Amino acid sequence: MRFKVALFDLDGTLIDTEGQYTKIWGAIARKFRPDVPDLEYLIKGTTLVQIFDKYFPTEEMRKGVSEMLDAGEEGMEYEFFPGALDFLADIKRHGVKCAIVTSSNQKKMENVKKAIPNFYELFDRVLTSEDFSASKPAPDCYLLGAKVFNASIDECVVFEDAFTGLQAGMSSGIFTVGLATGNSPEAIKDKCNHVLSGFEGVDYDYIERILC
Repeated sequence: MRFKVALFDLDGTLIDTEGQYTKIWGAIARKFRPDVPDLEYLIKGTTLVQIFDKYFPTEEMRKGVSEMLDAGEEGMEYEFFPGALDFLADIKRHGVKCAIVTSSNQKKMENVKKAIPNFYELFDRVLTSEDFSASKPAPDCYLLGAKVFNASIDECVVFEDAFTGLQAGMSSGIFTVGLATGNSPEAIKDKCNHVLSGFEGVDYDYIERILC
């Protein structure tokens, strides 16, 4: 195997936002769906369209949810996990193409760009929910990630933290690295090919070694 393409999930993998999203969706759930326990955890890794289809059937509910979500995302802090930017810089020096593959939509990404003005300059492609019809845990998004670089799945590596994303990566046949940022290493070790606690101290050579 050869490490030529890195496919990154965004929230909880590169950007430390999962705790903020849990609070936002917890507030939404308490207001609109108090009958669904742990809704804020059930929806992780799914698109807004999927969430609406499953949990918020009426236009009135969707309007209210959208307003609370938009307000929450505008006020969020978007910060890279420690070591993530150094890792990105190192693999790019080795010629690795880098893409974001997220279930978030373009509107959300505009908020990210406001908080991190050079965000799009860090990646060769940014794929959002508008780019694929079947979201995680379907493998479509990561297969598309390989396709846009004309790469085989053996030349790619997926970096993910959420259960649905890990399933998407593994189902695609791409070597999948699980980030133990929101879940324990024990919880994800059987759902990926390799577990990282974070990006600190990880570089291109490290990934090449685990692929051997």
